[in-house]
Amino acid sequence: MGVQLGNIIPKHEIKIEALNGKIVAIDASNILYQFLSSIRQQDGTPLKDSEENITSHLVGLSTRIPKLMSEGLRICFVLDGKSPELKGKEQEDREIKKLMAEEKLHQAKELEDVELMHKYSMQTTRLSKDMIKEARELMEYFGLPVIQAPSEAEAQAAFMTTRDVYAIVSQDYDSLLFGAVKVVRNLTISQRKKLPSGGSIAIKPEIIYLEEVLDSLGIKQDQLIVMGILIGTDFNNKGVKGIGPKNALKLIKQHKDYGKLFKSVNADFDWKEIYDIFKKMPVLKDYKLKWGHINEEKIKELLIDKHDFSKERVDKIFETLGRKTGQSGLDRWF
Repeated sequence: MGVQLGNIIPKHEIKIEALNGKIVAIDASNILYQFLSSIRQQDGTPLKDSEENITSHLVGLSTRIPKLMSEGLRICFVLDGKSPELKGKEQEDREIKKLMAEEKLHQAKELEDVELMHKYSMQTTRLSKDMIKEARELMEYFGLPVIQAPSEAEAQAAFMTTRDVYAIVSQDYDSLLFGAVKVVRNLTISQRKKLPSGGSIAIKPEIIYLEEVLDSLGIKQDQLIVMGILIGTDFNNKGVKGIGPKNALKLIKQHKDYGKLFKSVNADFDWKEIYDIFKKMPVLKDYKLKWGHINEEKIKELLIDKHDFSKERVDKIFETLGRKTGQSGLDRWF
């Protein structure tokens, strides 16, 4: 879920054409969860092949990747490594919520309430190791770099924006706490966002500049981290009860001693432990970004032979790339 900063930080709408030729790092888990949650049947059931293997994430990737590539974006993906211990505690809380949603989903099925079935089904989303493995294979078959982070993908991608990556693509504002120079949100081709209710709303891509965020709020990076901890991050989801973005901003400007600040608001967690996660998260510094050729044969093998994608659907993937690039051979795309 991440820290909720959206209402008080400056954002700028951009056209996808503005990212042509730019290297963008995509938080793989973030986007895969989006696909698993949103690409479903009317009753909320995820898409599956004939062997009952979930394919929603592959459908999403096989659509999003070629479209972004065809617009000239130079994509790389970053995978999560070992989660910090604190995030494990938050994941346990999320698992409890998933189990509660599964019970409500069972009740909705008994009532044959399609709307509730869709709602609670989306809340039971889980990303398995097999899904991540196949997603990575598909990314690499498209010739895209995949960086394995030692810990949090967001931290790794944020670090990369200080080197050779233009921006991190993520819906979470936590990327800013990790020091991402630029964050691009809502990078969808359809410019629609599906809602838990089953409907959708119009959205437009937007870019956030860390330097502008700090200037507009009148704070420094360390204060932004503390502000995020007060509101709630992936490592202390609930934050401090009753404190939202505006109040958190006011408090960090009033207090220079963060220890006294958290004591004054009766925080029931170790703020310093969370602060150190954002400041000291391990990252891979000697990564290499290398784009390769598109392996059409392997893509077909994974999608058509293994997961029952139609030949027509997969052919459209290559049509999208070929039509936009004007190349007759996909191996010359890069």
